[in-house]
Parts: sequence; C-alpha cells; structure tokens
Amino acid sequence: MITGQMFRDGIISGANNISNSRQAVDALNIFPVPDGDTGTNMSMTISAASREVSSLDDDASISEVSKRCASALLRGARGNSGVILSLIFRGFSKAFRDIDEASSADVAKAFRMGCEAAYKAVMKPTEGTILTVVRKAAEAAEYTAEFEADPLEVCFAALQTAKEALAQTPELLPVLKKAGVVDAGGQGFILILEGFQSVFENGAIVQAIGESVKPVETPSKSIVAEASGDIEFGYCSEFLIEKAENAQESDPLKLRAYLESIGDCVVVVDDDSIIKVHVHSNCPGNVIQSALKYGQLINIKIDNMRYQHRNAELGVEKGKSPVQPKVLEPENKYGFVTVCVGNGLEELFKDLGADAIVSGGQTMNPSTDDIFNAIMQTPAKTVFVLPNNKNIIMAAEQAIPLVKDREVRVLHTKTIPQGISALLAFDDTLEADENQMTMTEMAQAVETGQVTFAARDSEVDGKPIKEGQIMGLLNGKIKFIGEDKEEIAFKTVDKLIKRNVHSMVTLIFGEDVSEEDAAKVEQRLSEKYKNEIEISVVNGGQPIYYYIISVE
Repeated sequence: MITGQMFRDGIISGANNISNSRQAVDALNIFPVPDGDTGTNMSMTISAASREVSSLDDDASISEVSKRCASALLRGARGNSGVILSLIFRGFSKAFRDIDEASSADVAKAFRMGCEAAYKAVMKPTEGTILTVVRKAAEAAEYTAEFEADPLEVCFAALQTAKEALAQTPELLPVLKKAGVVDAGGQGFILILEGFQSVFENGAIVQAIGESVKPVETPSKSIVAEASGDIEFGYCSEFLIEKAENAQESDPLKLRAYLESIGDCVVVVDDDSIIKVHVHSNCPGNVIQSALKYGQLINIKIDNMRYQHRNAELGVEKGKSPVQPKVLEPENKYGFVTVCVGNGLEELFKDLGADAIVSGGQTMNPSTDDIFNAIMQTPAKTVFVLPNNKNIIMAAEQAIPLVKDREVRVLHTKTIPQGISALLAFDDTLEADENQMTMTEMAQAVETGQVTFAARDSEVDGKPIKEGQIMGLLNGKIKFIGEDKEEIAFKTVDKLIKRNVHSMVTLIFGEDVSEEDAAKVEQRLSEKYKNEIEISVVNGGQPIYYYIISVE
C-alpha cells in the first residue's frame, strides 16, 4: 500500500528532481522567444505543493496529503504547463479521497482521473504533448492493476510507459521531430514521477542540488517581526544565476545598479560561473526578468516580508493557515485586474481603470494565487481579469472557483495591446455580458507586433536564428530577423499596417530602448504614412520586449 508519508515524500522528491533539471526542460522549448519556460513553470508549481505538504506528520493519510497537495498546486500553478500539472494532481486527490492508504486499484483510478481532468481543461487537446504522456501512463496503470496487487508495481508500469510515450512525441508532433527534441511538458511530468519512484523504490528523497550553498544572510523572522509594519520594500528575492555564454548582459555591476534603483539591501556576488543575488523590492517580477538577461536562474526564493511581519505579530505557527492578504469588500459594480510588467505599462493600465496590477509577463508567469489575491483586493461585484498573455489565461481561469463573493470573468487577452484595447472598449452603462462581448471583440481586432531577442538558437521556416538576434513578431509569428532593433521595429509596424483599414499605431518602448531611438522609428513611420496614420509613442518600461506595437 502507498501511505500518506510515501506520497508526501514523493511530492518533495519530485519537486526537487524537476528543480534540478528544469534548465534542461526549458531548453526543450523550440520557440526562441523568451517566455515562461515549461521547466521553470512546472518546477515552481510543484514546489508550492512541496512546501505545503512538508509540514504534515508521518501518520497523515494519503487523502489528507493529496488534498493539501492539490490545493497548493491550484494556487501555485504558473503557465499552461503548471495548470495542467495541477489538474493531474487534482485528479489524484479525488481518487484518494477518504482513504488512508492507496491500493493498486486506487492508483489506477488516480491516473485515470488525473488524465481526464487534464484533457477537459484544454479546448483543443494536442497529441504529442504532456497529455499523451499522462494518457499512456493511465492506460498502463489500469491494465497493470487488473492482475497486480502491489500498487508500487502499478506506479512503475505507468512510469515506464510514460517514458516510452515521451520518446514517441516527436512522431506525433512534426515540429518536435524537426527540432530533434521531445515534448517539454511530458519530460517535466516524467521527472516528477521519477522523484516519486526514488521514494517508492529506494526510500530516498531526491535532494535539491545547491542545498549546500550557503544562502545570502537575510533578517530572521524575529527581526522582521520587530521591525516597523511600514516596510518600504516588501519582497525579499534570493537566487543564483548560472551565467550563459551568449547572455544578453554580462556585467554584474549593471545588474547591481538596476536593483539598487528599484530596491535596497542589494547583494550581487560574482564568480566564474555563478552570480548570487539578494534584493528587497516591490516588484519581484522585474527583479527576475532583469536577472534572466545574464543566464538561467536556480534556487529562487521570494518572501513577502510584510506578510511575514503580520504573521509573526499574530503568532502564526508552522502548519497553520497563514493570514490572508487584505480583502476589499465588493462595493463597486465593476473592477479590473490586469497582468503586466514595467512602470510605464502599470501606470497606463491604472489610468485606463485597472484596480489591481499583477506583476508578470512572458518570463515570469504569475501564479493562480497571485491573480486570486488581486481579485480579492478589487472592490467590485464583477471583476474582469486581463491576462495579456496566452500562457497566463489558464492560471487566471483556475482562480474563478476560488472566489466566492464576487463574479470573475477572464477575458482571453493574449497581448498587452489586446488588454489596452479591451479596457478602452469598456462601457459602465452596459451589463457584464455585453461588456465582455464588446471588450473581447475589440481585443481580437487589434494587430500586435513585438520586437525582442532570440533566447536560444532555433530555426523558423527553414531560416536559422542565433541566440541574441533581434526578432520581429506579427501576432505571435516570427517574420523578421536582424541585428538592429529599430530597423526591425519599423519593418514590423510597416508589415502590420493596412492602408484604408488602420488609422492608429501605438509604439510602446521598453526599458532597453531610449526615447531618442523610439523617436527615430516614429519619424520613419510619419514620413512614410504622413497624415494617414496617427502614431503615439509610450514609455512602457517593460523588460524583454524592446517594442510592443498596437495597430488599430
């Protein structure tokens, strides 16, 4: 039988195992655009469960452990891969409900229910992904349970078949075969299962690499508790950067200078291969995204110091429910939560009526819990959520069932321009259904351009792309490759504009673009289109994207 202790240790082991290999999983992503990489998202998601269950006693039932695990995964889910992972474990939790230990039949039922939950969540399931891997694992578990009474053997059979299914994913998805890789989500799921296997087979929890590295010293909880409640910078971020050979940035002093401009208690220690970082700030998403320019991140730890301070004052003990962030009563008819990163973009969305801003974007997908907390801090009876990124939509939708005292509507805005257009279309005289329809229609009518850098070597439509090259994207598809970001920006806008159809262009420039360079792009467009097109230039301050372009 599989006990609660075994399942608890399996979660911890699985979380450590994928954390140790998340860079390798991230590298399987074939699209070169910097994004919320699969390995990182799955690792951060399962790590939320690992932290939650680690306080449970050895005699806890598998029902209790799986329930706590599923709850933490739901709130900690990041990106589409993290949401799918959370749904698989939610299926496990339902199968293990009200039992102390799991039999072979229970394990088979768990895999089946996890598989069904994952498939139901995806509008158009694609074979050759994590969905295929979990489905094959479920089929193997059900078959083996028919003649095998040992639940561990059922688990091992499921894992072996999952590995075989992963190896076949390139045959199901031509894009994987062309790139010579397997599916990243499927690989991440197998790493987690292998963590479970280490516990089930050898009684050993996979240890996290880097645990022996001495962390940067930070104030203890007792010191934090004694500090004033008026903490200027609320988030303590610690992590290591593994330097990349062809990183966008290489000078640690530049990173230190940036961190000092947005926070305090900055520590940036550099050696041959690692940069150790510690900073207190109010925008941990900005911290992470600035660090990603130097290489891969490991051992990420982000603490809310205001939250710790409140908990310490109220005597919150380990294993008990922490104090939740402040909840505002739903007094207004409508409210808005939007996801973005960059001081300029945050101010723009606030000016357009956003009540709460969730810091996040391509390289730092916010969790379901981040979005839930923002919803609860929006004083409205109906809250519209604008994810502004296709990899955040599923996490936002997972927040809906968590909210009990107000209605939540997630608009499927996939880009920043779509989010802006949706907010501009809002009419407070209309009912929620009418607003949702109008805002969605206006968002879908916007053409979006993006100028960024290649995060990895790749190939698109037979053309090689080298890491660091500048890319111009039209509605998510790479169309231009070059070395000059302003030239690529001009070409991208020029390609998007259709005369007699479009009348307005908004050019949002990021933190790595000067106002003078943005003005050059505006000047070239003005010279070509004269009075045909109205051009606006906005300092978004966003990382990763040199330019975000809206054409309407």
